[in-house]
Amino acid sequence: MINFVCLISRQGKVRLTKWYSTYSQKERSKAIRELSGVILSRGPKLCNFVDWKGHKVVYKRYASLYFCICIDEEDNELEALEVIHHFVEILDRYFGSVCELDLIFNFHKVCLLASQPKL
Repeated sequence: MINFVCLISRQGKVRLTKWYSTYSQKERSKAIRELSGVILSRGPKLCNFVDWKGHKVVYKRYASLYFCICIDEEDNELEALEVIHHFVEILDRYFGSVCELDLIFNFHKVCLLASQPKL
Protein backbone atom coordinates (compact mmCIF):
# COMPACT_ATOMS: atom_id res chain seq x y z
CA MET A 1 0.00 0.00 0.00
CA ILE A 2 1.22 3.50 -0.78
CA ASN A 3 1.41 5.59 2.39
CA PHE A 4 2.42 8.86 0.76
CA VAL A 5 3.96 10.41 -2.32
CA CYS A 6 6.19 13.47 -2.28
CA LEU A 7 8.15 15.46 -4.82
CA ILE A 8 11.26 17.19 -3.51
CA SER A 9 13.56 19.56 -5.38
CA ARG A 10 17.34 19.23 -5.25
CA GLN A 11 17.36 22.16 -2.82
CA GLY A 12 15.13 20.23 -0.41
CA LYS A 13 11.92 22.16 -1.09
CA VAL A 14 8.76 20.10 -1.12
CA ARG A 15 6.83 20.62 -4.34
CA LEU A 16 3.99 18.15 -3.83
CA THR A 17 2.79 15.74 -1.16
CA LYS A 18 -0.13 13.37 -1.28
CA TRP A 19 -0.93 11.42 1.89
CA TYR A 20 -2.84 8.15 1.70
CA SER A 21 -2.41 7.17 5.37
CA THR A 22 -3.27 9.21 8.41
CA TYR A 23 -0.40 11.23 9.80
CA SER A 24 -0.65 14.28 12.04
CA GLN A 25 0.76 17.54 10.73
CA LYS A 26 3.72 17.19 13.09
CA GLU A 27 4.43 13.66 11.84
CA ARG A 28 4.16 14.81 8.23
CA SER A 29 6.65 17.62 8.73
CA LYS A 30 9.07 15.35 10.56
CA ALA A 31 8.79 12.62 7.91
CA ILE A 32 9.44 15.00 5.02
CA ARG A 33 12.37 16.61 6.85
CA GLU A 34 13.95 13.23 7.65
CA LEU A 35 13.42 11.74 4.22
CA SER A 36 14.62 14.77 2.31
CA GLY A 37 17.82 14.75 4.38
CA VAL A 38 18.39 11.06 3.74
CA ILE A 39 17.53 11.08 0.04
CA LEU A 40 19.36 14.28 -0.91
CA SER A 41 22.55 13.13 0.82
CA ARG A 42 22.70 9.80 -1.03
CA GLY A 43 25.05 9.39 -3.95
CA PRO A 44 23.74 8.91 -7.49
CA LYS A 45 25.11 5.36 -7.73
CA LEU A 46 23.39 4.10 -4.58
CA CYS A 47 20.20 2.06 -4.55
CA ASN A 48 16.89 3.93 -4.92
CA PHE A 49 15.32 2.13 -1.94
CA VAL A 50 15.57 3.30 1.67
CA ASP A 51 14.27 1.53 4.78
CA TRP A 52 12.50 4.04 6.99
CA LYS A 53 10.51 3.37 10.18
CA GLY A 54 9.15 -0.02 9.13
CA HIS A 55 8.40 1.17 5.59
CA LYS A 56 10.30 1.37 2.34
CA VAL A 57 10.82 4.62 0.53
CA VAL A 58 11.40 4.28 -3.19
CA TYR A 59 12.66 7.34 -5.02
CA LYS A 60 13.83 8.33 -8.47
CA ARG A 61 15.39 11.54 -9.66
CA TYR A 62 14.06 13.13 -12.83
CA ALA A 63 15.84 16.37 -13.79
CA SER A 64 15.78 18.55 -10.66
CA LEU A 65 13.05 16.64 -8.79
CA TYR A 66 13.06 13.56 -6.60
CA PHE A 67 9.83 11.56 -6.84
CA CYS A 68 9.40 9.56 -3.61
CA ILE A 69 6.86 6.91 -2.65
CA CYS A 70 6.57 5.40 0.81
CA ILE A 71 5.28 1.84 0.65
CA ASP A 72 4.79 -1.01 3.10
CA GLU A 73 7.76 -3.22 3.81
CA GLU A 74 6.31 -6.26 2.03
CA ASP A 75 5.47 -4.35 -1.18
CA ASN A 76 7.48 -4.67 -4.38
CA GLU A 77 10.05 -1.88 -4.86
CA LEU A 78 10.23 -2.34 -8.62
CA GLU A 79 6.49 -1.89 -8.92
CA ALA A 80 6.79 1.38 -6.99
CA LEU A 81 9.49 2.52 -9.41
CA GLU A 82 7.09 1.73 -12.26
CA VAL A 83 4.39 3.84 -10.58
CA ILE A 84 6.82 6.74 -10.33
CA HIS A 85 7.83 6.38 -13.98
CA HIS A 86 4.21 6.14 -15.07
CA PHE A 87 3.35 9.32 -13.13
CA VAL A 88 6.26 11.15 -14.80
CA GLU A 89 5.07 9.96 -18.22
CA ILE A 90 1.55 11.25 -17.47
CA LEU A 91 2.98 14.63 -16.43
CA ASP A 92 5.10 14.74 -19.59
CA ARG A 93 2.09 14.03 -21.79
CA TYR A 94 -0.01 16.63 -20.00
CA PHE A 95 2.54 19.47 -19.84
CA GLY A 96 4.69 18.65 -22.85
CA SER A 97 8.12 18.40 -21.29
CA VAL A 98 7.36 18.76 -17.59
CA CYS A 99 9.64 20.85 -15.41
CA GLU A 100 9.61 22.04 -11.81
CA LEU A 101 7.93 25.32 -12.76
CA ASP A 102 5.00 23.42 -14.28
CA LEU A 103 4.43 21.79 -10.91
CA ILE A 104 4.71 25.09 -9.03
CA PHE A 105 2.40 27.16 -11.24
CA ASN A 106 -0.10 24.37 -12.03
CA PHE A 107 -0.27 22.82 -8.58
CA HIS A 108 -4.02 22.19 -8.74
CA LYS A 109 -3.70 20.28 -12.04
CA VAL A 110 -0.88 18.11 -10.71
CA CYS A 111 -2.89 17.28 -7.57
CA LEU A 112 -5.80 16.28 -9.78
CA LEU A 113 -3.54 14.01 -11.85
CA ALA A 114 -2.03 12.50 -8.67
CA SER A 115 -5.44 11.59 -7.30
CA GLN A 116 -6.65 9.83 -10.45
CA PRO A 117 -7.22 6.08 -10.00
CA LYS A 118 -5.34 5.33 -13.24
CA LEU A 119 -2.08 6.09 -11.45
